Amino acid sequence: MSFGKALRKEADYIFEATYNHPFVQGIAKGEVEPEQLMHYVKQDFEYLNGMIKARALGLAKCTNREDTALFSSGIEFILNSETHPHHNFCEVAGVDYEDLQGFPLAPTAQQYVDHMLTVAHEGTLAESIAVTLPCPWIYLDICQRMIKEYAPEENHPFYEWISFYGAQEMPRMNAFIKLMDQLAENANEEEKARMKKHFIQGCQLEYKFFDMAYTLEDWPVQK
Repeated sequence: MSFGKALRKEADYIFEATYNHPFVQGIAKGEVEPEQLMHYVKQDFEYLNGMIKARALGLAKCTNREDTALFSSGIEFILNSETHPHHNFCEVAGVDYEDLQGFPLAPTAQQYVDHMLTVAHEGTLAESIAVTLPCPWIYLDICQRMIKEYAPEENHPFYEWISFYGAQEMPRMNAFIKLMDQLAENANEEEKARMKKHFIQGCQLEYKFFDMAYTLEDWPVQK
């Protein structure tokens, strides 16, 4: 079994819990409160800014142009394509996308961004891949399951969000997994243990991110 397949199998319980989270199921059923959608977009806009930086830190560790191009395409996708699902949520919530940008990170989002950037900065290229894989892998999983289980049609309020992530560019994600697998073959046991730890923690934080949106999480003490 490849390293990537082993990671996915190890994290299956988190993938399952995430799919069954009420916020995720609310998307599947078209039943999410506007405040929850807005909180999600506020936080995800800033989280994706962090993901761009994490990808850039990984890019700086690449040693050939093929890997550099892969990381560059990941950054381009976030900058130019991943605004589309945000617009879907904003349209349903009745707000302008531009009005939900520039807000402080909530505790969970801050923890997640710090986790990614610390690993991407201090870790190896393989670790930087492992720490950024939970997001696309979980989104692909939950949306493909939504499509299979709920078969949303174009009149579904979150059809665009579900279809966007359910039809992610598999070649790019598979290329990241393939590169991670190749790097893992030459990694020692300590590095592979760190890669596993980063991936599992990232999956847990993906679950917490949806929960953060569902509960409208904020810092406990306000000025």
